[in-house]
Amino acid sequence: MSQSEDNLLKKVIAHAKEYGYVFPSSEIYDGLSATYDYGQYGVELKNHLKQYWWQAMVRMNENIVGIDAAIFMHPTTWKASGHVDAFNDPLIDNKDSKKRYRADQLIEEYVSKIENKIAKEEGKAAKRFGDAFDLDQFRGTNPRVLQYQSQIDSINQKLKESIEQGALQDLKALIEELGIADPVSGSRNWTDVRQFNLMFSTELGSVAGESGKIYLRPETAQGIFVNFLNVQKTGRMRIPFGIAQIGKAFRNEIIARQFIFRMREFEQMEMQFFVKPGEELDWYQEWKEKRMKWHQALGLGSENYRFHDHLNLAHYANAACDIEFKFPMGFKELEGIHSRTDFDLKAHEQHSGKKLQFFDPSEDKSYVPYVIETSIGLDRLFLALLSKSYTEETLEDGSERTVLKIPAPLAPVKAAILPLVNKDGLPEKARQVFDQLKYHLLCQIDFKDAIGRRYRRQDAIGTPFGITIDHQTLEDDTVTLRDRDSMVQERVQITQLTSVLLEKCSLQQLLKQL
Repeated sequence: MSQSEDNLLKKVIAHAKEYGYVFPSSEIYDGLSATYDYGQYGVELKNHLKQYWWQAMVRMNENIVGIDAAIFMHPTTWKASGHVDAFNDPLIDNKDSKKRYRADQLIEEYVSKIENKIAKEEGKAAKRFGDAFDLDQFRGTNPRVLQYQSQIDSINQKLKESIEQGALQDLKALIEELGIADPVSGSRNWTDVRQFNLMFSTELGSVAGESGKIYLRPETAQGIFVNFLNVQKTGRMRIPFGIAQIGKAFRNEIIARQFIFRMREFEQMEMQFFVKPGEELDWYQEWKEKRMKWHQALGLGSENYRFHDHLNLAHYANAACDIEFKFPMGFKELEGIHSRTDFDLKAHEQHSGKKLQFFDPSEDKSYVPYVIETSIGLDRLFLALLSKSYTEETLEDGSERTVLKIPAPLAPVKAAILPLVNKDGLPEKARQVFDQLKYHLLCQIDFKDAIGRRYRRQDAIGTPFGITIDHQTLEDDTVTLRDRDSMVQERVQITQLTSVLLEKCSLQQLLKQL
């Protein structure tokens, strides 16, 4: 991570705390590593993001329904899913710094540094050649770029082979061959690589021991698979159809860092789409396009998204990719799209002894459907939105402001009602406007400080509209409506205020783009 990227992340973290978005958990007890609490504005933004996903996924698709499965599940669930035996990360310690890392991530970060070198070469060439610059030709002919790409391909191939074969000694050998140093101490004194299971376990009931051992779910997907028949039969669903769910998941990450990007307790928004075997790759392509469109409707810039195909496919997948987003720490996974074949339903059939099949009347036969999964980390989406919305501006008069340019439909507070002075009947009029709007939108009344300072405070919170109550309001029942981003002001009748704000702040503004 470059100094400027690191600096931006630090600013976002500080801003998130100062303005009530995200707090370190249990802070009065000096906190708990990699756990965070969402504050009064954070919880509103999080709920709006859930709503945007749920409406796009469930309400706008007649063949997708939602469920909310329990966090605790029968322990055999995790045996069937492969999590008990195979939900491991390769762990490595540095002997000098005593810091712990994921071996594969150390290698991936090394690769991303080479990718940054390619990007720099491309940037320099684009400046030099201007409109005549041909990116594809440059990538295919420039000796330095070809050399870098060859390095990347070689490293990725070795990484893929060692993970697929479970050859932990090869992972350590690759780290040593590349001369990868501990980011904290610069030391290259590494332990051997070993496997580390990521599931949190606890005991069910009063008797401790293996017989009562259960797990906090490491993903929400299995709650969908075990309910496949319940939903299909009670909802009279026909293939293809989907089941969506939003919920908490828990992973005992080796190293959880980068603010809310990687936590041990996090929230997922997942949809499993059940299809006829043989049609899964067509649906996989369709869901890739749909999900990218959903992200880009947020208006955070299409250049900040890219697809990354998996080099190392999970044992259950026949196609997989990530939608990556350009976070302050570079391009990282935001959403995963996987063609999971029939692995999950067949595994649960085998371990439960129950048939999990769909009877297809058009073919007069039963089969186990294949599955396309879309899985997005809600906390990562929150961080993506917050980091791209965070803006420091110098205005025409030379003054500066910090503003969160969150899309109006997602902003926690939609409007701030600001009486120009705290007398002359203006506070009472402000209360009337608040009482009119409170049934439709989350608003605030702010009396304290000069009007300019109140605007700055609301800009920092991300409130898209300011409603100023002045002496003219008492005469003609109009208010000044100020736009956060453009700072343009217009007079609006109080009687029209609700409909104007509802139109500007409606989720339909985003959903209509899909």
